[in-house]
Amino acid sequence: MSEPLHILVDADACPVKDEIYRVAMRREVRVTIVSNSPIRIPQHPLIARTVVGDAFDAADDWIAERAGPRTIVITGDILLADRCIKAGAVVIGSNGKPFTAASIGNAVAVRAIMADLRAGAASDRIGGPPPFSKTDRSRFLSALDEALVRLARQA
Repeated sequence: MSEPLHILVDADACPVKDEIYRVAMRREVRVTIVSNSPIRIPQHPLIARTVVGDAFDAADDWIAERAGPRTIVITGDILLADRCIKAGAVVIGSNGKPFTAASIGNAVAVRAIMADLRAGAASDRIGGPPPFSKTDRSRFLSALDEALVRLARQA
């Protein structure tokens, strides 16, 4: 029998934790919420919390070390997504957009360009990401469900 599916959540800024809990309980998939400080989680045997402390990239390192082919990682962090894809994990942004081996290189490059622009004179004209919407939430639920079905079939 293959290793069970596991969802790892980069949780400090994740707006879809409740959706992850519902899907995981319905599909009976383990979830680990990883954060720098304690986050309230439901009392359920499938849901665990890991607090890694506030060292730089501590949550990212913890998640990347445990990511693999039977893992779905939920994160908005492009560099963490890159590390997890290289480990064989399925990676989904909290807005439902998947990070893939084909798309991650472009995402890393755009991230670097945006960081340079924000650090320069244009920083007052560059906003952050658009507000999280109902469409993002719906797209996330579909993407998570699709990833779980695909990984379950591969077992």
